[in-house]
Parts: sequence; structure tokens; C-alpha cells
Amino acid sequence: MGNTSSPYRSVPDMFASRVAESGEREAFTYPVPSSTGGSEKWETLTWNQTRDRVRDLALGLHSLGVTSQARCAIASSTRIEWVLADLAILCAGGASTTIYPTSTPPDCAYIVSDSGSMVAFAENDEQVAKLVDQRGAMPGLSKVITFEGAAGGDDDWVIGLEDLAALGAELHAEKPELFDELVASVKSEHLATLIYTSGTTGRPKGVRLDHANWLYEAEALKVMGDEMRAQGWEMLDADDVQYLWLPLAHSFGKVMQVTQLRLGFLTAIDGRVDKIVDNLALVRPTFMAAAPRIFEKVFNKVVMQAKEGGGAKYKIFKWAVGVGDKVARLKEDGKEPGGALAVQHKLADKLVFSKLRARFGGRLKFFVSGSAPLAPDIGRFFYGAGITILEGYGLTETSAGAFLNRPGDVRFGSVGLPLPGTEVRIAEDGEVLLRGGSIMRGYHNLSGATEAVLTEDGWFATGDIGVLENGRLRITDRKKELIKTASGKYVAPQSIESRFKSLCPYVGNLVVHGDRRPYCVALVTLDPEAIEVWAEANGLGALNYVGLTKEPKVRAMVQEAIDELNKDLPRHETVKDFTILPSELTVEQGEITPSLKMRRRAVEERYREQLDAMYKDSIQSL
Repeated sequence: MGNTSSPYRSVPDMFASRVAESGEREAFTYPVPSSTGGSEKWETLTWNQTRDRVRDLALGLHSLGVTSQARCAIASSTRIEWVLADLAILCAGGASTTIYPTSTPPDCAYIVSDSGSMVAFAENDEQVAKLVDQRGAMPGLSKVITFEGAAGGDDDWVIGLEDLAALGAELHAEKPELFDELVASVKSEHLATLIYTSGTTGRPKGVRLDHANWLYEAEALKVMGDEMRAQGWEMLDADDVQYLWLPLAHSFGKVMQVTQLRLGFLTAIDGRVDKIVDNLALVRPTFMAAAPRIFEKVFNKVVMQAKEGGGAKYKIFKWAVGVGDKVARLKEDGKEPGGALAVQHKLADKLVFSKLRARFGGRLKFFVSGSAPLAPDIGRFFYGAGITILEGYGLTETSAGAFLNRPGDVRFGSVGLPLPGTEVRIAEDGEVLLRGGSIMRGYHNLSGATEAVLTEDGWFATGDIGVLENGRLRITDRKKELIKTASGKYVAPQSIESRFKSLCPYVGNLVVHGDRRPYCVALVTLDPEAIEVWAEANGLGALNYVGLTKEPKVRAMVQEAIDELNKDLPRHETVKDFTILPSELTVEQGEITPSLKMRRRAVEERYREQLDAMYKDSIQSL
């Protein structure tokens, strides 16, 4: 196993080294709206140009008082300005605090306040409005810098990105050596990133990741690539093209950023999810990282188009998928198809799979999947089509990357082998424990929470149950009750459920469900006494409990409360659909404990059919 010690002092040091080595090479390409109202165009930045933009922004932050490890928040979707702002914060010596653009105003205020952020970058007027609305709750926030929103105001609290760059350019003219001095002063043990992840109470917890964490991730992935290349596999280098759409507020996106700094490849950046398939054909990347939901969407679209092509076309498609599945299973065992299967696969490739690869630009080495479990059948579909998906595993607390399948050694249903330098062991209760350079330094302002998951000798308790099979990790369950949707977002169901009860007194239980699913749904039980009173008042007194669960007026009443609940939730936590159950949850059925605590898994298992029905349109079956 190679040495994962980084040759760099910090992320800014690694960035400076990349600029020195690759100055005139292209670093980023990104879409820009047309000024004449026509179709958008893509512009590029070389590494030198990126350094110049970052330098001005970093010195601008310095002039605003940003010093070593001072927190600066970013509330934005994925775009070139996010990357520039993040690098500028780090080069100024500060630490980036990430905020999802879908966060509610109170959540934004909590993150800004808890992190102690003194400056916030906001994408547009919508994000600025959230901060303005909560200004009183964030007394330490001295300045908001907007990427494209309206700047100005009586007290100049909000300024534009170009205003910040102008401050920096002026300072650079006065002190041309200052930027290099700031970069040189950043140390590996300094805080680099605060990423907030949902806790069981619903309050997000700030995960403290320092420069050493990101340097380890970048170096471990480089070492892994070198090891695989030595075995004859095609890995990443400076000539590759990454398509980056991942939310940069998430640790998965951050890993892809620092890996680019280490290896020097070009990144095409566009966070618009609805543009992914179109952009793949346009950008023609050699690799892309994504959550499983993206692969599910692509699969669904391919299936639907095959169905729309008519009976004969769909029959050919189903045949090709069957052939691809057989080939994928052989390749998982380290074998190649021969005889009749090889002939069939070649024909399937000509008729179906080659067209699919062409839609992705025709240059893909592989996809990387993380943030949530990848359905093995989806993985094998792409593998049989000549498109490799490398599934990995990690948490925000492990700087995202801890395990990854290797090219030529893919096992669907497994998250592969640990990254070089990462140790793993399975606790007596089956919990996965990890140790190594990726492990967080702790939770921000939550020492008790840190001690609950991180031992003095560095072992981190992941909260996931897993097994090791020939060194490969397979996650089998979640120890904690947090939901993780298919897009990789965490949801704390108990907080939502308890909030709902105050909105709808006629409901006995709301069971939020969405783990490894594309969105959240709910099972609803009615409160027998309360609903009886409601029924009498609404001319439905003749109906019994079961009759009321089927009554449209009852569903409309519950829907009204769900709509009210959703108003105050981030998009990924909203309840998209619900089913009213025909009976209460009972101790006798094992659905609740004698102390009236809900047994979530028991409820989900009993009503699996009802839950699956609410996702019937999310994944098309062949």
C-alpha cells in the first residue's frame, strides 16, 4: 500500500502547486447565459486565471477582516463562483461553512450563528433574502457577498462579488506579496470546512474537517489510482475531464474538488440537475460522480423510451438487458463472456448499449456513486452496457471517502475496499468502525456528541451495520434512525413527525419513510376519538374508523396539514405522498412498545406494500 502522506501543507498550498505546474492548462469550464438571449455558451478558466480570480477574492476577504480559521458561509447551488469563493476563503486562511440552497431561513441563521461565520456568500436574491430575514439572529455576520443578486442597501451589508474582487485587487496593488504570504501561513491542522449534517433532534451538527483531512483524501485517491494503473487499469490523470454537478455543500462534492487540485484534470461545472443528461453529451466527460438517484433517473428514462419505441423495440431492449446482466455477473467474478454469450453481447452492444454510451459522450472511463446505496440491478445494467459504476462509501464525518470499488474488481452490493491508509473493524454489535486520515476532528460546539462517536485512539463509530467479505465492506443496515434519501440527504423523521402532530390533532401517528428512497412519504393513522368528533362535525358520523380512512374528505383534511408541514421544511425533507392506514398501531402487532415508542422497522415491514405503491412511478420495472 502506498504512502498517503501529502507533500503539501494545506489545500491552498496544493492549489498554488497546481497553478505552478499547470498554469496555462484549462482548469474549469462552465455555462454562461447569452447576453443576447440566445443559447448559453461555455467559458473556460486556465489555472493561472483561476489563481488571479481567487487571489483578488481572498485579498478582498482579508480586507474585510477574515483571518486564520475565521468562518465564511456559502449558500449557493453548484457553480463556478462557489469554487472560487471556497478557494478564496481557504487562501485567506479562513474556513468554509456550507449551506444548502434549499435550507430554510431559520436553518440558515442557525448554521451561520452556530459556526460563528463573519461573512456569507449568497447565490442570488433568494438566498440574500433568507439572510436579511434572519439578520437579527446573526449578529456576528458583518457582510453578505452575492454572486448575482442585487447588492447595495442603506448600510452596504450586501455587496457584489465584483465589489469584493475590486477590494482585493486594490490591496494586491499595494502589497503584491500578501497573497503568497497568506497561503504560506495556512497549516494542515487548521480548520478548513464546517459541514452541517442533520442530527437526531433535527438540529444540524457542524462537522469539523481540517486541511489534513482533505489532503489525505486527495493523496489516498492518487495512491489508489497509481496502484490500479500499475495493474493495467485506466485511471485518472491531468488529461481527464470531470463533470461536476454534485452539491458542493456536501462532502462528496468537496472530495471531487480536492482530487482535481491533486491531479490537475479539467472540471466542467454546472449544478443544474435537469441539465445532467444533456451536459453529458455536450461535455463528454471521462468521469463523473453522482448519487444513485441520478443513475435511477437515467435508467428510467432509457426504459421509458424503449417502451415508447413499440413492442418490437422494447422486446429487443429487454433481451439486451438480460444479456448484459449475465455478462455483468461474469465480470464481477473476474471472468469474460465466451461462446454464444459473447456473440449475443456483441449484438446487444450494437443494437442498444453503444447508443447509451454515446448519450454520455462516448469517453467515459467510469462513474463514481456515493452518498446512498446503489441498487445492484441498476449497477449491473450499466456494467453490462460497458459503463462501470464504482460505488463508494463514507460519511461527512469521514470527509466523504472511506471505501471504493476498484475498476476490474467491482462487486455490486458492496462498497469495495478501504482507501489506502483507512483502517476498518466491525464492532461486536456489527457497527462499522473506521480510523485514518479522513476522520473528522469533532463536532463544532458539541463535545459530548464527539465523544459519543470518536474514541481517544481515533476509532469513529459510523452508525452503520456492515460485514467484511474478503476485505470488501457491505453495509447491511442503519444503526441510527436517521433517514438517508437516495440523493444522499439526511432526514430526521422524529422531528418532522412530532411537528406534524401539533398541526393535525386528528392523527394518531405519522410515520415518515424515505431511507434509500428518492423522496419522503408517510404512513398515517387516525386518532379514534378525535376523528370521531371531526366526523360528526363534518356530516360523516355514520362512518366507522375504517370507513373514515377511505373518505376523500378525511384525506383532504390530512393533506391540508401535510401542506402546512411542508411549508417549513427543506425540499428533501418534505412529505410527497401519504397513505392512511386502516387501523391504529398497536402493541399487540409489535408496532409500538409498551411504553408507546414506535418500532419504525416493524411498521415499515408490515406496510411494505403500501410504501412501495407510493414509489410506483419512481423506478420503472421492465
